Amino acid sequence: MSKMTRGKDYRLGLVEAQFADIVWENEPLSSRELVELCLDKLEWKKSTTYTVLKKFCDREIFQNQNGTVTSLLSKKEFYALQSEQVVEESFDGSLPAFVAAFTRNKKLTEKEIQEIQKLIDASGEK
Repeated sequence: MSKMTRGKDYRLGLVEAQFADIVWENEPLSSRELVELCLDKLEWKKSTTYTVLKKFCDREIFQNQNGTVTSLLSKKEFYALQSEQVVEESFDGSLPAFVAAFTRNKKLTEKEIQEIQKLIDASGEK
């Protein structure tokens, strides 16, 4: 696991993921706009929105500077770190063990195999 991910928890519950998507889909946005979106989409009170935002800011996923909310990690970066955390915690950091577990119950299509092979080839070129 990279230095950046050590000690950080990148797991999200369903509602947290919905909140994060609101920020990622609308950033930059004012904290007032975020409160309005959360009221509309999640039926949250202002205090709930600010509490959850603070937790995301403490985890260094989002920031709230001068009333403007933006991400410190893009959605793609976040989910890459989350995946890395799952592999580290559940498969002792072994990507082959993760792939073996994943493919045990799901047959890969030829297209998926080709895409994975391209990723492996590109990784070996670095």
